[in-house]
Formats: sequence, structure tokens, C-alpha cells
Amino acid sequence: MEDQRGRVVVGVDGSAGSRAALVHALQDAARRGAAVEVVTAFEHPEYWAPHYVPPVITIEELREDVRRDIETVVQEITGEFADRVEALPPVTVHPVPGGAAHALLRAAEGADLLVVGSRGRGGFAGVLLGSVGLLCVLHAPCPVTVVHEVRPEQHTASAVADAAPAVS
Repeated sequence: MEDQRGRVVVGVDGSAGSRAALVHALQDAARRGAAVEVVTAFEHPEYWAPHYVPPVITIEELREDVRRDIETVVQEITGEFADRVEALPPVTVHPVPGGAAHALLRAAEGADLLVVGSRGRGGFAGVLLGSVGLLCVLHAPCPVTVVHEVRPEQHTASAVADAAPAVS
């Protein structure tokens, strides 16, 4: 990807927080004239596969499944977002095996901005900032924006089009 154009990296796992982060990344990239790089991490099959015999999926199959799932999320969000900007920024999806924080920090090298949701799919609902977001804020090689998810009463088809996510 050309660094001359600019690059906004965003972590997307399909959670409400990551969807809000994607909206913010699209807005920021459109303003900057930058491209959006969607990074999604998944556990390598060797991490969990020994618990399931026989192995039912290869890493390449898993990578493509994850890519398809996240591309569907990206298509939903960009479809709702398209009428808000003159031109949508180019978006690429990069599924990466391993931990989310490591994948995002590596992808953020040379980026103009890293955007993360305040919480992903983790199990601690009362936490204001998840572990991935915290690690990104502490160690990112570029500016970081943490985006809070849209409140439940705003979860409508027009929420993406009508309400900008809260940013901290």
C-alpha cells in the first residue's frame, strides 16, 4: 500500500465497538484522503486445534473464513456510510493469525492513525478500555483514537448514518 496516500489502520472483530471504530476510521480517512486498512486477528489453528480431532480447517481456510466475515461487516458499514462522504476511501481487509494487539501494533507501523474500539469481544463488560485498546494506546507507533460503541438505543440501521461514535 502506498504510504504517500496516507493510511488509517482500524481493528475490526465484528463487535459493536469495532463497528464504531470502523465508522470513525472511514470518516477520518475520507477527510485525510487516506486509505483504510482493516486488521482482524484470529487464533492460529495450532492454538485450539489439538482440542478437536481431527483438525477440520487449515490456517488458509480459517484466514479466508475470517476475511469473508469481516468483509461482510465492512460492506455493511460502508454501504450505510457511503452517502455521508463524497468518495469512500479505499478499504483493504487483512486477517492476521495471532493476538489482536500484536497484529494492530505491527500494522500501525508507518500509519497516520490507529483506530480501535474501546472494547471488543472480551468478557469484562464493565471495563472502560479493553486490553487490546490499552496495549495499543501504550505502545502504538502512531496516534491512536479509541472509539466507544454506539449506545443500544442507537442500534438502528440509521445509527451509523446519523450518529458519530463517541471518541475519547
